[in-house]
Amino acid sequence: MPLHADSAAAPPPPPDSATTNGVAPILEETPQPSRPTPPPELRLPIWWPEDGNLSMDWVENLMLCFDWCSRTLPPSEFPSVLPVNVFDSLILIASKMLHKEPNCVTVDPFRPSSDDNSPSAASVAVVGDVHGQLHDLLFLLRDAGFPSRDRIFVFNGDYVDRGAWGLETFLLLLAWKVFMPHNIYLLRGNHESKYCTSVYGFEKEVMVKYGDKGKHVYRKCLGCFEGLPLASIIAGCVYTAHGGLFRSVTVTPSKRFKGKKNRKINVNHDSKILSLGSLEELSKARRSVLDPPWEGPNLIPGDVLWSDPSKTLGLAPNKERGIGLLWGPDCTEEFLKKYQLKLIIRSHEGPDAREKRDGLDGMDEGYTIDHTVDSGKLVTVFSAPDYPQFQATTEERYNNKGSYVVLEPPNFDNPIFHGFSAVTPRPKVNAYYDYEEVIDSDEELDLASMVTS
Repeated sequence: MPLHADSAAAPPPPPDSATTNGVAPILEETPQPSRPTPPPELRLPIWWPEDGNLSMDWVENLMLCFDWCSRTLPPSEFPSVLPVNVFDSLILIASKMLHKEPNCVTVDPFRPSSDDNSPSAASVAVVGDVHGQLHDLLFLLRDAGFPSRDRIFVFNGDYVDRGAWGLETFLLLLAWKVFMPHNIYLLRGNHESKYCTSVYGFEKEVMVKYGDKGKHVYRKCLGCFEGLPLASIIAGCVYTAHGGLFRSVTVTPSKRFKGKKNRKINVNHDSKILSLGSLEELSKARRSVLDPPWEGPNLIPGDVLWSDPSKTLGLAPNKERGIGLLWGPDCTEEFLKKYQLKLIIRSHEGPDAREKRDGLDGMDEGYTIDHTVDSGKLVTVFSAPDYPQFQATTEERYNNKGSYVVLEPPNFDNPIFHGFSAVTPRPKVNAYYDYEEVIDSDEELDLASMVTS
């Protein structure tokens, strides 16, 4: 009961009152739930080494901390695990490293021998889409064996979106890249873009996890996405990319020019005749764009990230997606033969996409062999099991397996597929996008809302 100015004249309280000797009672506060205490083996918050050099111990602690945080803390407490200044240090070094790499990186698994005998060779693991499924990625890394002198990883992109831990997934792989730059290669996927991350959850995820620093963190991630290489050539015989092959964008001189300095250049990107692009053209494409354009002269990045194989011969616009191409087995043969390759490994299509593709196998096992031609094969690998993480309750879950490819020396041209199921149970978490309403990324895009730069 509130005290009034004349309360001094009030009669003394009865003996069983909560006051004693005229002293007001000490009211006990309602106990607040205590913050979970991390296990003693975790070193939290994560710090940045004074010398700037990451170690195996640092990266392993990062993996353990991300795993514990995802299972124990609300997303808004993520900065208590990875402070924004540590994020800044990691993203800065990783971005500089990635931007320096060429559009198509050369992965050389042959290493000088430590005992001066014949050179040794590392095996190469090629990983498809992981889509923010952190716990499945952690399993994959342990199952395949961490990056090391004897094991190289090539990731085919799509680290973020749809899954709830895209930020942790991407930052963990950046940490491995900074720690072992020649043992892990990170390629770009179509979801490493401003458009996709604004639709499929990653932008909102970052805002929830970093609060008032969210815009800053998101901008830094977008800048890093722009630096991701587009493709790789492994051991001189395997081509990998997220989507796959690409068109030629030939440059021809105009009829009206006076000397080389005043020559007008026409690019035949509007030509109805499509032809297969070259590795030289790929090397010259401008990849530093927030959203790879679907029109104009810089079409190769969009093709590499968005295209799909087909059973129909030739090249055709990818009308289902609204960007990129469809290419047939004759194009696969032409590309392999021209560059003396044996294998193409691409990703980009999960079980939801494949169920809509006539003539192509489903993604139940996490991989498909799409083309078998005279010179070799084209395979698709998808590394996110039980995908997507969030599915409408009215639909049956796909319950697909994930898979990764291992290429062994000396030839590296025989893909060995390693399938795995999703880690269960997944931590309870809310989706960062309206998964029941948003269009599938394999359907025609809202191109007008994409940024061209």
